[in-house]
Amino acid sequence: MKNAILPILVLLLFIVSAFLLYPDNNPKYAIVIHGGAGTLLKENFTPEKEVQYKKVLQNALMIGDSVLKNGGSSLDAVEKTIHILENSPLFNAGKGAVFTNSGRNELDASIMWGKDLNAGAVAGVDDIKNPISAARKVMENSEHVMLSGHGASEFAKAQGLEIVDNSYFFTQNRWDHLQRILKKEKEMTPEDRHGTVGCVALDKDGNLAAGTSTGGMTNKRFGRIGDSPIIGAGTYANNETCAISCTGHGEFFIRLGVAKDISAMMEYLNISLDEASNKMIEKLSKIGGAGGVIGLDKNGNIVMKMNTNGMYRAYLNSKGETEVLIYK
Repeated sequence: MKNAILPILVLLLFIVSAFLLYPDNNPKYAIVIHGGAGTLLKENFTPEKEVQYKKVLQNALMIGDSVLKNGGSSLDAVEKTIHILENSPLFNAGKGAVFTNSGRNELDASIMWGKDLNAGAVAGVDDIKNPISAARKVMENSEHVMLSGHGASEFAKAQGLEIVDNSYFFTQNRWDHLQRILKKEKEMTPEDRHGTVGCVALDKDGNLAAGTSTGGMTNKRFGRIGDSPIIGAGTYANNETCAISCTGHGEFFIRLGVAKDISAMMEYLNISLDEASNKMIEKLSKIGGAGGVIGLDKNGNIVMKMNTNGMYRAYLNSKGETEVLIYK
């Protein structure tokens, strides 16, 4: 009997020792957010302005953290986190959306669940307070992936989401910005094109999710839609690879299929999220595109890449690692 028990005891001792000597270094959960990329130079920010932006980013992180640490899904974390950014006038999404050429606000958003590759999006909506929630409703409660314009609004109403008058999205700063462009007091700059918010998250069950929301491009016309609501361009999530949210000049992100291509490179070339993201930023730069990406892989590894002077960005994980950044 003693001879039979001894090997079992040795095995148990080996397992315990291995656990103590080589603990699991992967975080149980993680979250990464962005608030847009562009010409963000420290000399253009007052200390007060910098604190304002960082405070909202930090608050958004804390909302996501509260969901994830209590065992909530990455999908819930992404939606609730983006709500904070959509409700802030500081970022080009929701309340802070920029104006179109006709002086209105048109918003786009998308969300994707890495567990089953389900996705939803809305585009060109002008009365949904939180477009990211509308995108989720499309994903979960319809047979479609993307709804646009009036139809998307009617669907959102039927789903019980908060509908607001377009005047809700008015902010003086965004209006003045449009007027300067219309009067040709300045040329369009990269900063005019890079307003988006996004979030990617990994939950304790190992599920990835990604979401992106935007007011689009200042002075846009003719119902222009960028990459943010397009699955595979501005948003993508797959439990086998990564979750990605993009920000930048959307036309270039659409042409490259940036979000899906990062996942594809990981899958087919068997390279890391970091390497795939670097390759993607190089491709973007080669064709004249500007912007950035945030991402998480299934092990909780984080990327926040850009080819611009800055990107509002932040991350947090269950190991207690966290950072809030603006400049490159």
